[in-house]
Amino acid sequence: MAPNLMLGTHDLLLFVASGVLLNITPGPDMLYIMARSSAQGARAGAAAALGIAAGCIVHILAAAFGLSALLAASATAFTVLKLLGAAYLVYVGLSLIWKSRIAPKAKASAKLAPATLRAIFIQGFLTNVLNPKVALFFLALLPQFIDVDAPSKPLAFLLLGAIFNVNGTLWNLLVAWSTARISVGFDRTRLAVWLNRCIGGVLVYIGIRIAFAKQA
Repeated sequence: MAPNLMLGTHDLLLFVASGVLLNITPGPDMLYIMARSSAQGARAGAAAALGIAAGCIVHILAAAFGLSALLAASATAFTVLKLLGAAYLVYVGLSLIWKSRIAPKAKASAKLAPATLRAIFIQGFLTNVLNPKVALFFLALLPQFIDVDAPSKPLAFLLLGAIFNVNGTLWNLLVAWSTARISVGFDRTRLAVWLNRCIGGVLVYIGIRIAFAKQA
């Protein structure tokens, strides 16, 4: 396909197809959205999906204007962000596991207090934005579809990032809605306890993976 010099990109259809395949591949973000939707419904899952999308926007902007390149080149910057992200995720994960353990003991009939939509959004945002691998992913993928003679490489980068993020967010919202529909027949109180443990476990797992991530 000939390059689109006006936009500074090329092979847009191939990029869209690649992005869709990457977006629908199950991963930690999707697990987090599914867990929130199952525990608290579609609105909670949507809040998680939008938080993750907001985190992607930060990575796209950083990559477009060179900050991700600095992250890729600097071992110190990569390590600092990696450890901050890992520590946050492990802390949140262990907190959720701990709360799910003590809640039934405190009062057998008590419901586990659900997280607010704002808290779920922020958690999804930080889960994504503090993962340096996401920054490096955008830095590695998007330039492959930017023309060498692009009049504005940052603008082309932003365009591709927006396409990828919009498609990913639409998919994640569908995952949130469908998961909430499937879980309607379950006991939400008991399910919330177990899913908070699952969410906590997923966050701890992501944190450990980030902590041991190597700079590409």
